[in-house]
Amino acid sequence: MNQAVLEINKNKSSKDPLLQPFLLKGLKLRNRIISTSHASNVDDGGLPLERYVRYHEEKARGGLALTMIGGSAMTSPDSNWGGGQLDLSNDLVVPHFANLAERVHSHGAAVMCQISHLGRRGTSFAGNWLPTVAPSRVRERLHRDIPKEMDDADIKRIVQDYANAARRCRDGGLDGVETLTGGHLIGQFLSPRTNKRTDSFGGSLENRARFGLMVHEAVRRAVGDDFIVGIRLAIDEGGDEGYNLGECLGTARLFEREGHVDFFNCIFGRMDTEKTLSEHNMPGMFIQSAPFLAEVGQFRNETKLPVFHAAGIRDVATARYAIAEGLVDLIGMTRAHIADPHMVNKLLAGEEERIRPCVGASYCLYKSPFCVHNPATGREVSLSHTIEKAKVPKRFVVVGGGPAGLEAARVARERGHEVTLFEAARRLGGQIVLASSAKARRDLIGIIDWRVSELDRLGVEVRLNTFADGEAVMAEKPDVVVVATGGTPDADWVDGAEYCDTVWDILSGSTPVKDDVLIYDGTGRQAAASCALHLARKGCKVQIATVDDAIGIEMPPQDRTGFRKGLAEYDVPIINQAQLVRVERKGEKIAAILRIDLTEKEIEVVASQLIVEFGTAPFDEIYHELRRHSSNAGVTEISLLVDGTDSSAENTDKSAGFELHRIGDAISSRDIHSAVYDAYRICSKL
Repeated sequence: MNQAVLEINKNKSSKDPLLQPFLLKGLKLRNRIISTSHASNVDDGGLPLERYVRYHEEKARGGLALTMIGGSAMTSPDSNWGGGQLDLSNDLVVPHFANLAERVHSHGAAVMCQISHLGRRGTSFAGNWLPTVAPSRVRERLHRDIPKEMDDADIKRIVQDYANAARRCRDGGLDGVETLTGGHLIGQFLSPRTNKRTDSFGGSLENRARFGLMVHEAVRRAVGDDFIVGIRLAIDEGGDEGYNLGECLGTARLFEREGHVDFFNCIFGRMDTEKTLSEHNMPGMFIQSAPFLAEVGQFRNETKLPVFHAAGIRDVATARYAIAEGLVDLIGMTRAHIADPHMVNKLLAGEEERIRPCVGASYCLYKSPFCVHNPATGREVSLSHTIEKAKVPKRFVVVGGGPAGLEAARVARERGHEVTLFEAARRLGGQIVLASSAKARRDLIGIIDWRVSELDRLGVEVRLNTFADGEAVMAEKPDVVVVATGGTPDADWVDGAEYCDTVWDILSGSTPVKDDVLIYDGTGRQAAASCALHLARKGCKVQIATVDDAIGIEMPPQDRTGFRKGLAEYDVPIINQAQLVRVERKGEKIAAILRIDLTEKEIEVVASQLIVEFGTAPFDEIYHELRRHSSNAGVTEISLLVDGTDSSAENTDKSAGFELHRIGDAISSRDIHSAVYDAYRICSKL
């Protein structure tokens, strides 16, 4: 980038609200963008070893101001939900914190840790099998334990554990800590839903806040006045009862008065069921973007301390609005950084349009911390977010323009290879075009739009409306061919398949929809539920049968909750644990014969139309046609996929033909992430 362009970008940056520095107590933060604490499952036995460090270091390298680690980090041995947390209950963590802090700081970012006790959210059936504890004997529906009601000894012990955990963070060179209310222990004391005590820790707001105030007083004594200490505070539990905004403001003023807190990190709602977790604490694609900004802005207007906030802030424009309007002081873009840890650097470079978008798929909350379309996140030890140039440029042909093919073409071109992509359809996108045609999943198209834009920037030759056969591919004289032709609906094996339509038929509009529809779900993925909700919204009479014991077994909690809620709102009948045995025509109707797993009895369900979903079968004719012409017989070595080395490379006769690789659903019916991961880990090494 030349000097003139750099000066223009510098001037733009100086006016961007997101890129303004902020002084938090004595800590100067270089901009207003942060990543908040979350359980990442990249720890090793509760310690932040190399995988954990690389994950956070990448965000620091990418330009953010502050990365917050340790989502639900354990202050005590009885704060355990079975793995995926940092363990701050002993001094073993301190040297690892020191390594992490040094590496994050070297890139100009700050790092803080969330310290918390789960209370009733833990499990007594993992770790040391200690009983869970809580203010009162009130069971949480999501994590299901019946806790022990805390006595004075428990309170004294856990308050000291918080202080010790904070000291370990300070000794490890971190810049600060935050505690957590919400559904965790401090919040369980604050909420009248979970605090039924009649002693000095229950009843009035002052009494319910007592435990949290004791924790923060002990923490401050342990770390001193200069260390930053905040609280991630649920500002409203939502609903008509319980802990509301008014009570929360009262709590905030109590903490401000005591003087042991330096910031509020605001969240909204509860997290004690999948529904409240998915609609409040970790909103998915069924919830509007940035759903709680107005409430947080109101809180900020009535409190004194700096305010952070993160909840469904997926895009830069929304984040910029939140800062510019004074709704928050620092904006958390946690899932957006999982999608693109370099987003701030792209802003600084004047390349906002190149930021890989968070599409709200919640994959990172299901296969944590993997992004549905960034395969490098969470795998920084084995995959780089920066694609290196190849030593020898090659000629690539990619067949198929779905997510796998687009990623293969993008990565190969970034490597410096010459790339031509063939796509049989009139537009790029593959199955995502169908998936995003349903309202609930429309934002998935961002996965395609971003890659199409990148291919255009990189100058990849794209040939639409071109059904490539072996002759057309070989005419390009390729060095490497990547087959990403995807799959087609897998329904032919059903007895009576000729009477069935598929989800593809319906969402593409190629088959008319009748008024009375039965949808059969053989996968537990989004396709069947999405189609059912799509048709119910159109006024069709819909019922759904599934092979599983509930709808959405193979989905993130945010998706399955959204689909289940939507289907319930439209009174869609659901038949669970049903195997589709055969399909028969009954006059003008279609009869589905279902075998109920629990009873082994067969039932007949009659509808005007039967729509089936069994995933896809590979559409791989061209792959098999090309195998005999390839140097590797179309075999992708497992070592190339697992550790990035090709054990067959030295023995392959390159003069015999091109390398041939098959990726995504052209191999087997999987998901978007698997498709782009195949493409990235193969093409980044060739």
